[in-house]
Amino acid sequence: MTLQQLNYFMEVVKHNSISRAAKALFIAQSSLSQSIKELEEELNITLLYRHSKGISLTSEGETFVTYAKAVIDQYSLLENKYMNSSTKRLCSISTQHYSFAVEAFINLVNKINADEYEFSIKETKTLDIINDVSNYNSELGIIYINDFNQKVINKLLKEKNLIFKELIKCNPHVFISKNNPLAKKSIIKIEELNDYPCLQFDQGENNSYYFNEEILSTLTHKKLVNVSDRATLFNLIIGINGYTISSGLIDRNLNHPDIISVPLDSDEIIKIGYITIANRKLSNIANMYIDELLSTLDVLFVHKSF
Repeated sequence: MTLQQLNYFMEVVKHNSISRAAKALFIAQSSLSQSIKELEEELNITLLYRHSKGISLTSEGETFVTYAKAVIDQYSLLENKYMNSSTKRLCSISTQHYSFAVEAFINLVNKINADEYEFSIKETKTLDIINDVSNYNSELGIIYINDFNQKVINKLLKEKNLIFKELIKCNPHVFISKNNPLAKKSIIKIEELNDYPCLQFDQGENNSYYFNEEILSTLTHKKLVNVSDRATLFNLIIGINGYTISSGLIDRNLNHPDIISVPLDSDEIIKIGYITIANRKLSNIANMYIDELLSTLDVLFVHKSF
């Protein structure tokens, strides 16, 4: 089986006709028919029904289309990356909803000296981050681990051949509006939050306590609001006097100026780090991003000690 055979087969499916596909490919109809026949003989299955109105896929052919398209798409990605452009720089990051991760990404993009690049950063659900890295859709993923979730997260990472590398340890803080009655406190006890709406990032179908971005996720709340993005969460912190529990890292360049963080009275330790495929050599761009992460965290933690 060759890539050319797969391309020929997909062209036949596209045109629903061997004769029209042959014209589009600028080859003889007999050559195209022979190529499809050889492919079927090699696989020992029938891919196409031939009839007077053209062709139709067999059940095996319908399944084969999915795999053939995936192979062709992957080849196109390789071709675009390594053959079509020697200057294009690629980098993809998946992360939990951390403003410092975005700030580091901004710094990275501003420092890149390349005629072309294609970068992406995605704030998304915890399990999606793990799957993105495992499936090579992202080179790095940024998540946190603590005593509560580490057994489940580490087991999942091991199953997917991923490793977690710690960037920083921090104590939990409460993100609230500067106008919240609790804003003047030097430390907040968990019971003092009972009457305020708790805001947490929606984990979708995989809404397990172990995948929550907020610690102490097993606590019950009188008022609970699930959100899907950081901007909405910040707006609700101010608009409905809500709160969320996170690292306490506030990036004044990106976060709302009316939001502050107050230490939570808790012995919990949050370990924030990045995940990547074990034994995979990171690209230069990924290593540059890690350096920007460390620099950004150093600035944010300059007056903190944990």
